[in-house]
Amino acid sequence: MIVVISQAWTKPGEEHAQAYIALNGEFGRFFAEHPGFRGRRLVRGIEDPTHFTHLRWFDSVESYESCTRAEGYVAHTEAMYEHLRPYDSYPREYAEVVLDEAGQHDPGRHDPDGLPA
Repeated sequence: MIVVISQAWTKPGEEHAQAYIALNGEFGRFFAEHPGFRGRRLVRGIEDPTHFTHLRWFDSVESYESCTRAEGYVAHTEAMYEHLRPYDSYPREYAEVVLDEAGQHDPGRHDPDGLPA
């Protein structure tokens, strides 16, 4: 399993952050039914609330790249870019998942007695 990590910084103003979050939510349609897609998270900085990290899990790099070729994918990213600070390149990194464990607040986790943790 791999994770695709990308960074984005919105333009100043909460309206840009909220628009980016909403558009990112809609962006999920490109991933939801795609073979090899495992899940995703959008994380917002606390110290810098204009900073977002998007994590997308796939079976392989090829599966992710196939998803990015879906009709409408590029147009949707361009709509999100309207709310981002300009940058020279798309800051994206592929990483391999080498450890994956649930935390104690994982809703699916149960204690030894079978009760939710």
